[in-house]
Amino acid sequence: MKRLFPGLFAALALCLLARAPARAQEVTRYTVLMVGNPAGSETSAVRPDGAREFTYEFNDRGRGPKYRTVIRLDAAGLPVSLDTSGNDYLKAPVAETYSFENGVARWKNSSEAGEKRLAANGFYNSINGAPEEFALLARALLKAPNGRLPLLPEGEAAIQRTGDVTLKDGERTRRVVSYEVTGLGFTPSTIWLEEDGTFFASVSAWLTVVREGFEASVPALLKKQDELEAGRTARLAHTLARRPSAPLAFEHANLFDSETGRTLPNTTVVVEGNRIKAVGPDGKVPVPKNAEVLDARGRTLMPGLWDMHVHLGPNDGLMHVAAGVTSVRDMGNDIDALSALRKNFEAGEEIGPRVMMAGLMDGRGPYTGPTKVLVDTEEEARAAVDSFARLGYSQIKIYSSIKPELVPILAKLAHEKGLRVSGHVPAFMSAEQFVRAGADEFQHINFFVLNFLFDEVKDTRTPVRFTAVADRAATIDLNSPRVRSFVELLKERKTVIDPTVNVFESMFTDRPGQMPAGYATVAERLPPQVRRYLLTGGLPVPEGKDERYRESEKALLRMIKMLYDAGVPIVAGTDATPGFALHRELELYAEAGIPSNEVLRIATLGAARVMKRGGELGSVAPGKLADLILVEGDPARRVSDIRRVSLVVKDGVVYEPAALYKSIGVRP
Repeated sequence: MKRLFPGLFAALALCLLARAPARAQEVTRYTVLMVGNPAGSETSAVRPDGAREFTYEFNDRGRGPKYRTVIRLDAAGLPVSLDTSGNDYLKAPVAETYSFENGVARWKNSSEAGEKRLAANGFYNSINGAPEEFALLARALLKAPNGRLPLLPEGEAAIQRTGDVTLKDGERTRRVVSYEVTGLGFTPSTIWLEEDGTFFASVSAWLTVVREGFEASVPALLKKQDELEAGRTARLAHTLARRPSAPLAFEHANLFDSETGRTLPNTTVVVEGNRIKAVGPDGKVPVPKNAEVLDARGRTLMPGLWDMHVHLGPNDGLMHVAAGVTSVRDMGNDIDALSALRKNFEAGEEIGPRVMMAGLMDGRGPYTGPTKVLVDTEEEARAAVDSFARLGYSQIKIYSSIKPELVPILAKLAHEKGLRVSGHVPAFMSAEQFVRAGADEFQHINFFVLNFLFDEVKDTRTPVRFTAVADRAATIDLNSPRVRSFVELLKERKTVIDPTVNVFESMFTDRPGQMPAGYATVAERLPPQVRRYLLTGGLPVPEGKDERYRESEKALLRMIKMLYDAGVPIVAGTDATPGFALHRELELYAEAGIPSNEVLRIATLGAARVMKRGGELGSVAPGKLADLILVEGDPARRVSDIRRVSLVVKDGVVYEPAALYKSIGVRP
């Protein structure tokens, strides 16, 4: 479900592929890989009439797009007509068109319809497009003056060559060139072209599209791409991070005490190095003579936030820190990619939060999740747990295709190594059975609902785990003995729930062409092309089910409040856009009826204690690590004020969110 996943455009532009039409000539084929595993294909061909035709599809656990696009270009390589049909990632119908004729550009898709009179054509950036369209944009930019072009409906793109790699193709060699394109998302998007400009690959640790026959070249491309991106992220880290040479003192702050949930006015906090030195009332805490003093009058000083459900990708770290998130728990990632990111964060070579790691594993099958760690036997279970423990992981994450009979074995092995056990509730297993088998936690509030639909919905590997909940959550009687009994079991076992309810708000209530509630207050700050993708909508809504889907989203909030009232531990995780999604997750907890100060406790000390880091993190106290945020307003009374972070200290290093956001095209 991730995100709005690693680098927004990378996740969107890489949603691509399909089969070649019978009438096409010289079909070029590409392979789509998810975490290194084959997941689909793309084809590209030039038809006899000169039009280009692309097909693109992939399977991601039953989700995934399937497009067919016909596009015609002018002499500058700009689209003069485009027609795309098929379905999007969530299986909603796709019908997207664009035309440029007599100086008028017209476009229409599920979320937009407009026209604009232009002195000259621009490049229409499809909402639903194959990677080949990204290559067409790159080639048009290379032809354009100064390497820049206006984008339609809004924005501007630019291109820069960044490097090249020579690959082996049997006895032959092939040189491919990397380019960074800006203007499509928060950060530059990299594409690999052959020397003649033909699309070769778009790669990431998560999702890759590569020329058929060159799948083995992906590690070399990733290595080179990471090296190139490392230079940019290191420059940002060295420019935007400030390491005080003297103690740092906050005076006159309204300090949020996450131990008690109270706000203490007129408080002084002194930081020396990466530790909190002293905390107390103004005038009673000695402030070193050489200290840098910050007047926090009228603002709230509080511990850094935790996002307990992320899947880190390139550039995500900066977005987390800008939002005041100083610690995250990665809930499943490529082992090597995550280790490299974490190392860069710790070394100060990239801006990012502290990282706790959960090791994702799944069983083999048609709906295997995005992981290379596959477990179908007790021997494989033991090897996986041993490996994650050796690599410093805090817990394991069991995924949907794991055999139910392996869950108690995995739980026993993990607990013997001191690892927590969490995950999706595997298919053909209820949440209650998962908990009784030894799970310490489960991800996503939908699995709470599915516990009571188990007689009807047993195979939860497919999108039915979303659609059944959208249709039925509102019908669950929260006062029934079955529900109350399960809640009592969760309380008794101290089972942690990671709701990620912002994801379900989006799935159940987002509608094409309408700004999602979770982004309404920040949309105008975002880059133009990012705003467009917010309008694409959520799950396809069956006829007559619009109100039911909305009622089910409200029912999820009632469930979260019931769990909170019962004393079931909750952690705030997002599985969505870094930073912005956590702010929305916290707003939804407050909307559910949890007091704002308690919401802040969940997202700070509560998370730290779940991860057994409460002795060093999660509150502002002498001796603890200096992870602090300064907020305009009072989020302990109005949780939405958490969107107004004005200063971040992570491990004693100071960051200004306005400058961080500016570096990714977001207005402060």
